[in-house]
Amino acid sequence: MNGTEEKIKLEHEAARIFMRLYQQRFGIKMRHIWHNEPARPDVSCYYDNTKLDLEIAHLYGSEVEAMHILGRAISAETHRELMALLRTPPEHRLLTALNRIISSKAEKRYQSDHVWLVIRNANPLWTRQDMLSHLDKLHMPKRHPFQQIWLVGDMAGESGILAIYPADIRQQDGS
Repeated sequence: MNGTEEKIKLEHEAARIFMRLYQQRFGIKMRHIWHNEPARPDVSCYYDNTKLDLEIAHLYGSEVEAMHILGRAISAETHRELMALLRTPPEHRLLTALNRIISSKAEKRYQSDHVWLVIRNANPLWTRQDMLSHLDKLHMPKRHPFQQIWLVGDMAGESGILAIYPADIRQQDGS
């Protein structure tokens, strides 16, 4: 499997997990998923009979951590970078990585009327509780294309989903 195929597989898996968890929690049907071409969000689905686009991001921490987590071969220099990085407190890396993803995705423009950002935590060092304790420290750009931003707490979705944006959803979520 090449890098593009692997990325699409990860995006579809993240979208399916999010849709299942959202539907279980809110009782609103989400179904039928397909992959989009660039200029549109990663995947599309139906949300209670309305077309909804999902932009998918995976939260690893850094490129070096992503390579390590995905089991990619790393050079001796990259290994040294990883060891130095792992000495940085995990909560600092979490907040930095989340802010980086949100900021980066906020700059994009999509050909879509309804876009949600779904971030799936792929770093096994970070727990749902870690994320809950940092939500109030996130830097939300004033302008971004997302109606809602959600976080899937782990790769399998076992810890559920957390609402990041807008604030009224976060209150409903207990975040």
